[in-house]
Amino acid sequence: MKLINIISVKKITAFSYVAILFCGLVMISSGYNLYKINSFNKSISIGDTSKYYKQSFESRFAVAYWLADAGMFKEATILFNQLLEESDDNQKSAVHYNIGNIFFKRGLIINGANMSVRDEAEYLFRQAKKSYVQSLKAKHNYWDAKHNLDRLLTMLPPDPTPGVGDSDSPGLIMGNIPVGLP
Repeated sequence: MKLINIISVKKITAFSYVAILFCGLVMISSGYNLYKINSFNKSISIGDTSKYYKQSFESRFAVAYWLADAGMFKEATILFNQLLEESDDNQKSAVHYNIGNIFFKRGLIINGANMSVRDEAEYLFRQAKKSYVQSLKAKHNYWDAKHNLDRLLTMLPPDPTPGVGDSDSPGLIMGNIPVGLP
C-alpha cells in the first residue's frame, strides 16, 4: 500500500473542514467563558453575586470581601465563616486572614474613638490574633498574615501573670475560690 493511496486531496480537505469546525467551536466556547468571567468581575466589583457563578466559592468570597470593605463587618464575618466548611487549606488561610482583618479593623475603629472601650477593642484584637494564627496554621508561609499578626502583637497588652497585678487579693485571679475560707 502506497502512501499516496492513503492520503488524498479529498481526505485532506475533509480533515481540514473538521479541524476548522473544531477550532471554531473552541473559539466560541472560549468567547462565552470570557463573557461569563467579565460578567462575574463586573458583578463582584459592585458587591453583587454573579448570575453565572452564583454559588461558587470565589463569588461568595468576593461578596464577603466587598461587605467587609463596605463596613458591614458582621455580615462579612458570617459569610466568611460559612465558607470555612467547604474550603481547602489555601482558601481557609485566606478566609481566616480576612476574618482577622475584620476584627483588627473593628478594634482599631473602636480603640481610636474612645479609650473607655479598651476592653472591647482588646477582645477584638485577640479575636484577630486567633484568626491570623489559624490562617498561618493552614498556610504557614502566608506573609500578609505574618505581617498583620506582628503589628497586632505590638498593640496587644502582655498577658497578665497569675498572682501579679493591681490587686493583692488572689480571689480575683483564682476565679471561683472564695477568699478567706480555709
